[in-house]
Amino acid sequence: MKIFAFLDPLITKWMARYGIRFLRYSIGLIFIWFGGLKFFPGLSPAEDLALATIDLLTFGLIPASFALFSLALFEVLIGVLMITGKFLRLTILLLLFQMAGTMSPIVLFPEIVFNQFPFVLTIEGQYIFKNFVVISAAIVIGATVRGGKLNPNPDP
Repeated sequence: MKIFAFLDPLITKWMARYGIRFLRYSIGLIFIWFGGLKFFPGLSPAEDLALATIDLLTFGLIPASFALFSLALFEVLIGVLMITGKFLRLTILLLLFQMAGTMSPIVLFPEIVFNQFPFVLTIEGQYIFKNFVVISAAIVIGATVRGGKLNPNPDP
């Protein structure tokens, strides 16, 4: 138990020091990767659903090729900003806006999201629902934007 008492504070301080940075890098990588795939039509597994969602939300006013390129650019921008840590307030706002669009198929296309409502998700539904973790991580990152830190010291 002495080794635990020695290691636990060291590990906890390390996690408090680097955890937010790793969250930013992880989210940034996801956005760059998934957004980057959209630059190449046919590569993103979410392409059809994204295009159908954008088409419905914009009443068909935005051509599919422009919508896909714009979404790709938007997602990569969020990823780059998240990794660099620049303009984090704006980045989190953009991320939450993008997430609203990403989550909208739950309401707009439930037949694509669920095999059996409300518990059995399709692969597309799983792809969408994992974004609850991304949103939560963005909220945690946002809590540190004003200089707030994670507290590595345990309560007495």
